Amino acid sequence: MANSGKSWPARAKINLFLHVTGRRPDGYHSLESLVVFADLADLIEIESSDELSLTIRGPFAAGLPADQGNLVLQAALLLAEATGSVPRGRIILTKNLPVAAGIGGGSADAAATLLALRSLWQVAMDDAALHDLAAELGADVPVCLGSRPAMISGIGHDLMGVEALPPCALLLVNPNQAVRTADVFAQLQPPYATPHCLDRAWPTKSAPESAASSVATLTEVLNRTRNDLEPAARTLAPVIGEVLADISALRHCRLARMSGSGATCFGLFDDLSAARAASGELAGQRPDWWIGSSSIQGRVRSRGR
Repeated sequence: MANSGKSWPARAKINLFLHVTGRRPDGYHSLESLVVFADLADLIEIESSDELSLTIRGPFAAGLPADQGNLVLQAALLLAEATGSVPRGRIILTKNLPVAAGIGGGSADAAATLLALRSLWQVAMDDAALHDLAAELGADVPVCLGSRPAMISGIGHDLMGVEALPPCALLLVNPNQAVRTADVFAQLQPPYATPHCLDRAWPTKSAPESAASSVATLTEVLNRTRNDLEPAARTLAPVIGEVLADISALRHCRLARMSGSGATCFGLFDDLSAARAASGELAGQRPDWWIGSSSIQGRVRSRGR
């Protein structure tokens, strides 16, 4: 995750697919998902202070706790405890992303905080140790430490870098309806999906790179996958069906799907220009929805391409 000075972006995390492959004895569900990041982001800024504090501003700040109920302060205190650092600094969170939206906003905020304070406090903790620490905060926090496409498995802590993806762009749409992740998972019932995508379908460092050749090919591969949380989320928030239908109807949209546990959905487009045009068209139809467009961040082309 790149930063400029004292500002750290907490990028929206999008699940291009999400398979639920089982439920563990501890109650957590095992997942298989391809994650990418957008340049739409919350922002973490750090100012010098002798005490630790959190200030929240931005279009989605209302109702968010600024105390230890917020993952940002939890991340700061966890890092201080793990490293013997004095917890200090005024943390300013600009909340640009909708809350409880299936795009990892809170997890990304926590990850950006860990990275920012590791730098500010000059903590001698390598990326592997920071990953393990991040896992104590939640399943999505470790993957949000980076901004490159990744395959996640297990309960979200096991990561495998994706070697290449074609140039493409996303339209993100949220109907301004929060959906609690726990409520969605509570709706799930077996049977669960059979794990397979890590071995066959995706251009990981050890797998074929066919999906990286073009957006059309990527779409074909994605069409063999799904989001297993979508039926449960649509039961809790039927408007998700409207969102998906509206995205699917947009010109040049190759695929419409829900991200994470919803209610944010995405449309896949060939390029940012097409995604921006679709954003403008849909915003005219749905002025009360949160709508944004972005290229995929941290995309790595394979050697020789």
